[in-house]
This record gives sequence, structure tokens and C-alpha cells, in this order.
Amino acid sequence: MLDNHIAPSLSELDMMGISYVPEGGNWKNIPESVPSKRLDQIRRSYAEGKGSRSTYYGRLTRDMPAYTISTNFNRPGCGCNTHYTQDRTLTYREAARIQSFPDDFVFLGSKASVAKQIGNAVPPLLAYQVAKALPIKGAFIDLFAGAGGLALGFVWAGWQPVVSNDIVPDFLKTHAANIDGATICGDISDPEILNSICDAAAKFRKDNPDSPLFVLGGPPCQGFSTANYRSIQDARNWLFKEYTKVLAKVKPDGFIFENVAGILNFEKGTFFPRILSELGEHVEAFKVNKVNCANYGVPQRRERVIVLGAAQHVVDSFELAPITRIEVRTKSISRITNAGVDESYPLVPSVMDAIGDLPEVAAGEDASAEEYACAPSCEYQKLMRGLTDPASYVERYQNMSS
Repeated sequence: MLDNHIAPSLSELDMMGISYVPEGGNWKNIPESVPSKRLDQIRRSYAEGKGSRSTYYGRLTRDMPAYTISTNFNRPGCGCNTHYTQDRTLTYREAARIQSFPDDFVFLGSKASVAKQIGNAVPPLLAYQVAKALPIKGAFIDLFAGAGGLALGFVWAGWQPVVSNDIVPDFLKTHAANIDGATICGDISDPEILNSICDAAAKFRKDNPDSPLFVLGGPPCQGFSTANYRSIQDARNWLFKEYTKVLAKVKPDGFIFENVAGILNFEKGTFFPRILSELGEHVEAFKVNKVNCANYGVPQRRERVIVLGAAQHVVDSFELAPITRIEVRTKSISRITNAGVDESYPLVPSVMDAIGDLPEVAAGEDASAEEYACAPSCEYQKLMRGLTDPASYVERYQNMSS
């Protein structure tokens, strides 16, 4: 069984459009004779100098990492989401793999919900390396938990989940089906929900007085994302205050705050220092890391901000060292930072490394009952199948660069 190996349905117009796009191509390869309002909008925006829109209607390149897997990976006109040889967008399982979710991690809920769960997630493989870089090991509270990408990485590293919270029931159903620990569904800005989270933390502290306790999570990132219109009025941009309320009440030993790279430039760079100031009130020290997931063995060019807050000695020893690099081929790719990652590091797995062993499937069809198309051809496919573990996978790349 290959749960979630379902190809999203496409309109005849989208099918026609992507049929013209070669591997590595985009909307510019689609002739103007294709009657699409979406394409007209993209062309008009491009002509007005509002960006190249180079990923729109993009077809993936098999020997390169993917672009960011967003919640719209099921729509060809919203990014580089088309399979490198098959005329369809990525299946839900393929997108999950590119996000580093293993095949035994099953997503529950409607197709729209599953797309959001996958696109919004922290890649578990990145989260694992964050957890392993900490000089301590303990338990965690997972806020804005989603499907549990951040939590899964910490569990892989030997941390214990205490309680997880999200406002969307489907997200927590997926979380509970794959990760141990209590779940609390509801709006964290509701005092009753907030108190329930803090009560669970207090009980754990009472029963495990010697265990370090961290708060994990990042408020929904749509308000900060450059893919959407950003406004200080967006209520989602203020959910970090609910995060700080938990810090104030629980008084954890530390926290990991994760978000999109766009948070750094939001409101001309004035908003992030405010967030840091409020987070910093609850810890001795903090460190900000801007990372590209492709430098951590994840086959995806996804930039994120990771903030660690903890005691000074914990922060001082935290070193999130890269294990892989991106092969820079074009100007558009070179803009995705490769700073500090020299050529002694091995190349990050490619899209084909990530999904090349999965069976073919047509748009709108479900291949969840199919078998793998072939034996695993690389370490990443072995990781996805559970034939190797995250520790061995990361160690292998570390040894290759040493």
C-alpha cells in the first residue's frame, strides 16, 4: 500500500497547458492559443515587470531538488508542481516525500485538507537535525501543530511529545494517527484551550521533574509569506502572542519557533525584531537561523527561519551544520542561498531520488493500492520506505562531507 498516492484532478485546459511544458520549462512554453485566463494574468503581470513568475506552470527537473512544496502543489498554475515526465501535478504522497514524510506517515481528511497539511509542514528531516543539534533531550509541547512535521523530527531524535494543539480537526487526526501524545483541538486564543495546554504541561512537569521541556511551533505563516498579500492587519500575524502566552505560563526550558523566511522582511523588517523581543522575555538567550532545507538532505529548496530560545549554554552549543548542497546552474537557482555550503558537501537528493520509485498514475487517479515501481535506488528512497533510519541517513551525508 502507498497511502495518499493520489494524483489531483486537472481541468482539460490545465492538461492542455502542461502538455506543452518540457522538463524544466514553465508558462512561457505554453502557446498563447491556449485560452486560459490564468495564463493571461501571468503574462500581463510579467509584461508589467511584476516578476518573472518563473515557477508558474513549471515542470520539475528530475535531477534537481524541487521548489518549495506549498499548499497549492495540486495546481499547475501556482508553482513548479508538474511531474518531470507525467502530465499531472504531484501526488499527495510525492509531495509528502519531497517534504521528507516517510511512506508510513498517513494523512487523513479531505484532499484539500491533506494538501494544506503537507504544504504547511516543517520537513521532519530538518526538524530531526534541529533536535539533534540541541545538547539536551527531553519532552515538548507542539503548538500550531498541523500534521506534525516538527513533532515527528523531534520524536525521531528521541524527544517525548506531551501535548499538541491545532485549530483544525483534520490536522490533529493526522497528528494523532502518527505521533503519540495528547491532542487538544481548538483556538489557542480561547482561554480554555490555552489553560488546557498549560495544565497538560504542568502535569507532565509534576510527574517528570527532571525532564527538560520545550515549546515547539510556528504560527500559521500565510500572513508572512511572500506568496500572498501581506498586511499588518492579518490576524494570523499576531498569533505569535498566543505562543508567548504559553511561554509565560509554562516557563519551559526552551523553545523552537519556526516560520517562513518572509517573516524577516515583513513590514520592512520592523516586525520580526518585535517578535524576538517578546519571545526573548522568556529565555536567557536566543539564536536565529535562516536555513534552506536543501542543505539538510531534504530534496526541496525551501527557506525557513528557526529561532532557538533557551539557557545561554544551550544556545551557545547549538550548531545547525549543513550536510548537503544545491548544484547552482542558473541565475534563478543561484538566488536561493548556498552561502556557507562549499563544494565539499554532497549534492542534495533530487526530485527523482525522492519519488522515482513510485508507480505511475494519471491525473485524477488513485494508485494507493499499487506496489513500488522498482527497488530503492538511493538512500533517500530507503529512508522513505523505512529501510534506513534518519540517524543513519544523516550520518552517511556527514561522513561524505568530512
